[in-house]
Amino acid sequence: MSNNVTITITDRNGGKSASSGSKWEPIMGYSRAVRRGNQIAVTGSVGINADGTYSPSLADQTRRSLQIIAAAIEALGGKLEDVIRTRMYVIDVSKWEDVARVHGEVFANIRPATTIVEVARLIDGEAQIEIEADAALLA
Repeated sequence: MSNNVTITITDRNGGKSASSGSKWEPIMGYSRAVRRGNQIAVTGSVGINADGTYSPSLADQTRRSLQIIAAAIEALGGKLEDVIRTRMYVIDVSKWEDVARVHGEVFANIRPATTIVEVARLIDGEAQIEIEADAALLA
């Protein structure tokens, strides 16, 4: 999955943490993703572009969110095929098919467990979707 995401890795608390440079990471005290052993947990990631803008398209935001997730997992030594669960939070669940098409393209052969939930709003006013992922590495 091609992306334009810069990830920085830090050794922290016996594991590795990935930072995407989000303005919220230091304010809230979290990492984009954390690896402990063979487990990687990826924080909810909105579909923000590298230049700080959002596409008006829910499908584009979904694709971008998954690119950010993929970059974090890969930086920590995993791959999308290691994803075992995704959780998707959308501000309008009636548009679930836009999300499903993109998620289906990315995970067609992987088939992680997944959830999609409507929420009142997300942390950034232009964000329409936020996705979390968990991965379990076999090797």
